[in-house]
Amino acid sequence: MVKDYSEIPAEVIELSEKLPDEIDPELFERYHVNRGLRDRRGNGILTGLTKISEIMSFIQEGDQKVYVPGRLFYRGIDVKDIIQNCIEENRFGFEETAYLLIFGELPNKEELEKFSKILADYRQLPADFVRDIVLKAPSKDIMNTLARCVLTLFSYDDNGSDTSIENVLRQSLELIALFPILSVYAYESYRHYLLNDSLVIHQPQPDLSTAENILHMLRPDSQYTDFEAKVLDIALILHADHGGGNNSTFTTHLVTSTGSDTYSTVAASLASLKGPKHGGANIKVIEMFNHLKENIKDYNDEEEIEKYLERILDGEVFDKKGLIYGMGHAIYSVSDPRAEILKKYVEKLAIEKGREHEFNLYKNVEKLAPKVINRKRKVYKNLTANVDFYSGFVYHMLDLPTELYTPIFAIARIAGWSAHRLEELISNSKIIRPAYRNVQERKSYIKLEDRE
Repeated sequence: MVKDYSEIPAEVIELSEKLPDEIDPELFERYHVNRGLRDRRGNGILTGLTKISEIMSFIQEGDQKVYVPGRLFYRGIDVKDIIQNCIEENRFGFEETAYLLIFGELPNKEELEKFSKILADYRQLPADFVRDIVLKAPSKDIMNTLARCVLTLFSYDDNGSDTSIENVLRQSLELIALFPILSVYAYESYRHYLLNDSLVIHQPQPDLSTAENILHMLRPDSQYTDFEAKVLDIALILHADHGGGNNSTFTTHLVTSTGSDTYSTVAASLASLKGPKHGGANIKVIEMFNHLKENIKDYNDEEEIEKYLERILDGEVFDKKGLIYGMGHAIYSVSDPRAEILKKYVEKLAIEKGREHEFNLYKNVEKLAPKVINRKRKVYKNLTANVDFYSGFVYHMLDLPTELYTPIFAIARIAGWSAHRLEELISNSKIIRPAYRNVQERKSYIKLEDRE
C-alpha cells in the first residue's frame, strides 16, 4: 500500500492542539517591535542602501509629506522613459533593462547586442536535464518545480559554490536566460502528466527576445503577434525590480549575506515570491473578476457594480474574505506607476482581442472600489489600483495559463535579484542578523517521571 503523505494523521491533528498560543500582541507594543519591519505609520524600516531602483510616492515639504503620483526608477532612470523609448524605436526592452539593473548604465548598441547574444548562448539546458529533472515529478505548482530545477542546476555547475563576482555574474546571466525555459517546460510537464494533454516542447530561438521566446515556446503553433510580445515585454520590464525592500529582494540580500551560493539564494527568493501576499496577488484579481463577470449583468452600470463591491467587502460573496483585490499599495498612495503604464497597453490589447467590454468593467471597478472601501471601512485615504490589478488581465488576454502568472513575475524579477545579489557581495561584508526578543518566562526542568 502506497502511503498518502498529503493526509494529516489523527495523531498529528491531536499534537497540533498542543502548540503554544500566539504571542500577546500587547508585547509587541511594549517592546517597540516594528512588526513586518514597518513602523506604526506603515513606513518600511531602513535596513540597507541600494543604487539599483527607487520608488517615489511622496515629496518632503518641510516637516510635511506630500503624496504625489508614483514613479519607479531603475538606476536613476524613470521606467516610463525606458518603455516609451523602446516603443518609439519598435524594439524589445527587457534585455536592456536587465543590463541596466546589473551594470548601472544603459548599454550602447554594441554592448546590448553582445549582452543579448550571451543570454541567447545560455538558453541551453544541460544534456538530458529536461527529461531527468523537469519532466520527473511534475507539480501543479510551477514555482515549486522552478525552485527544484534551480537547486538541481547546482549539481551541474563545477563552480557552484564559488561566490567570486565574476562567477556569480556568470551564474546570474545563465539563470536570467534559463528562467523562461524552465518555467514553460515545467508547465508543459504539468499539463501533460497531470492534465493528460499532449506534450509539446519547443526549443528557444536565439534570435528572439525573452518575451517572444515565452510565447514561442508556450503556444503549440508558436504563433503570436508583435504587439502581444511587446505588451508581455512591457510587463517584464515593469516587474524586473521594485526597490530593495520587497520581500523576495530582501530575501536575496539576506541569504547572500550568509555567503551562500547563487542557486540556494535564488531558490530562497523564489520561495518568498511564491507567497500569495507577494507574487501571487494577480491570480486573486483574475478570480475576483471571473466572479464579477458571472454576477454583474451590465458592465457599465456603476450602481450595480458598486452594490456588488459592497457585498464583496461585507464578506457575502466571492471568497468571503471581505477584500477587493488589486486595490491599494503599501507605498503608493496617489498612483502605482506600473499600473498606470500597463493600463494604456491593456486597453490597446483589449481592442485587438475584442474584449473592450471586459476592460470597461476593470475601469469601472478601479473607479468605484476606492469609494466603496473608504465608505465601508471608514478609511479616508486615497486608494489606487496596483500593478496586479491589470497584469492578470494582460496575461489572460495573452492566453497565458494562471499556473504561469507567478513564474512570469520570477522571469522578470530574476534580473533585479541578480543585481541585488551582486550589490550585496560588492558593497557589504556583514551577515544580516535581525534581533528578536525572547518573551518566554523561564521554567525549571521537570524529570520525566514527575511530569503529568
